[in-house]
Amino acid sequence: MNMKLTTKTIVLTALLQGVVVGTAASQVGSGTAGDVQALEARASASVPVAWAEQDPANSLYRTARQELNSGRYQRAAEIFEQIRTNHRDSEYTPDSYYWEAFARYRVGDTRELETALGLLDLQASRYPDAATREDARSLAVLIRGKLAERGNAGAAQNITEQATQQGCPEEEDDVRVMALNALLNMDSHRALPILRQVLQRRDACSVELRRKAVWLISQQDSDETAAILLDVVRGDPDSEVREQAVFWLSQVDNEEAVSALDSLLLESDDRAIQEKAIFALAQHDSRRSAEILRNYVRRRDVPEDLRENAIFWLGQSDSSENQQFLRDLYGEVQSEALKDKIIFSISQEAGAAAGDWLMAVAMDQNESIERRKSALFWAGQRDQMPTETLGELYRTLDNREMQEQVIFVLSQRDETEAVDALMNIARNETDRELRKKAIFWLGQSDDPRVPDFLLELINIP
Repeated sequence: MNMKLTTKTIVLTALLQGVVVGTAASQVGSGTAGDVQALEARASASVPVAWAEQDPANSLYRTARQELNSGRYQRAAEIFEQIRTNHRDSEYTPDSYYWEAFARYRVGDTRELETALGLLDLQASRYPDAATREDARSLAVLIRGKLAERGNAGAAQNITEQATQQGCPEEEDDVRVMALNALLNMDSHRALPILRQVLQRRDACSVELRRKAVWLISQQDSDETAAILLDVVRGDPDSEVREQAVFWLSQVDNEEAVSALDSLLLESDDRAIQEKAIFALAQHDSRRSAEILRNYVRRRDVPEDLRENAIFWLGQSDSSENQQFLRDLYGEVQSEALKDKIIFSISQEAGAAAGDWLMAVAMDQNESIERRKSALFWAGQRDQMPTETLGELYRTLDNREMQEQVIFVLSQRDETEAVDALMNIARNETDRELRKKAIFWLGQSDDPRVPDFLLELINIP
């Protein structure tokens, strides 16, 4: 078998379907369905071809395999039964218990499920080393889950006992983690206690389960969700679990989540948690979350790089209030890094107003030349900035560095008009260094006219 479904995975799947509460579970969730489909598809595709040509049960096995792969499960079960009853010493007998049980499981009625479970128990006692024993353990849990849904108290008790076992499983955890997806179809009052129990674990073996549980908690429509995630952030020993809890708070659409993120941003001494709190607040489409970020940016007693981070995310919003805040903030801050971040953030805004503001910074001679160049570059990247405007700007500037920046900005644009402007500079500019800059960038262009133009320049007497 290529992939193993762990026994504990399937146990947890069945448990989370609701069988332990003594009532029939709701429709199987996407994760549980995925587990079932993975087992069934893998089983159907993995019935080994006949390998013992001289074995007296060889022909029966071939026929049973064909019936199973063709979906005729009742007939397949009957033939696999003939192998074990008529040819007890056959090489095919140990695995025939499993394949018969699988076929009866696919038939699906209660009597067939009970018979299948009995077959798996017999295989475990008679052939503990059978090649299909690992899959048999997984199948047994799936069967008990279905029986428990139908009111079988013994099956429910068995699942409960297995699911509450502690310690590290010997098998892979991947599918066991997937089993938690079954919680998505449960009501919050049934799902949250189980998830809380998972999140209270502190052993190394449960890290992946806790990470998955954090996500599932965020999907629950409950007043407790934000409080649970906040507890995880403050108490889980694994840094990734804590950080994921902060991230998923961004998906909890209520004021409790915003309050939790505010407290983490201001009170946590973990830089990674604070960074994720800023991101999470930015994802909340509420006036309060934006106000929290704006207030944080204004503070001078917090790390500057976190202020930069908050400025970036404010610039990613479509809020006119945030956009105006950044324009006003630019005149208030002294930090070069913060000013650069504000210029970039405003460059991400849609609309002509942002381009006009950037050009105003670019033309302000009270600004440093590097800041003017940065503003000009970002203004030139905007579709709303006509190439003609850049050409006119070049002619009015009396600063060589700014003129060089215009040449560079023109070189980054795709329009033929930008190539025309560079050709005009290369042909008519009296400053030798500026002409060389324009020619260099023309040489990087894919415009088919450029080779002829460069040849023309070469042939000028």
